[in-house]
Amino acid sequence: MSEEIRENSRKKKKTPMSAILCRIIGTLILLGVIAACIPVTAPRLFDYEIYHVVSGSMEPTIPVGSVVYVQAVEPGDVASGDIIAFTSGDSVIVHRVVENWTFEGNFTTKGDANEGEDLNEVPYEQLIGVVKYHIPILGQLLMVLTSRMGKLLMICLAACGALLNVIAGQLGS
Repeated sequence: MSEEIRENSRKKKKTPMSAILCRIIGTLILLGVIAACIPVTAPRLFDYEIYHVVSGSMEPTIPVGSVVYVQAVEPGDVASGDIIAFTSGDSVIVHRVVENWTFEGNFTTKGDANEGEDLNEVPYEQLIGVVKYHIPILGQLLMVLTSRMGKLLMICLAACGALLNVIAGQLGS
């Protein structure tokens, strides 16, 4: 019986190093693609809106190139000192609340880097929500990844990672 076991173990092929390397590299590429998508997708599962900061009006608190995660709130729950995101025409603005005028239904806001308060009051209807988190520099990376070329790059990388795993399976068999 022990002779039969020895004979079977001799017949087993060792996995070639090229198959192991293909599997490791393919898996690392796929994990990288997944990790790059997490800052965009995961917060949306928890009802956060994500915006990229392109102006310096909130510096140094929120630097240019940051990503802000905004959570919807009732306008009456916004306090002075909160940082809010609101629409202004086609733009989204992120500024600090100086005063919440609940009776009038609007906010007085100011960018931290600006000399004075914003010229126009912000009506409650324009409120998106309160900024809960911000991550400096991440906005520039996400801007690239969410562009047409960035999406194409992510698809190509995911395909390469999957293909390397398929090749590893073929080399190992």
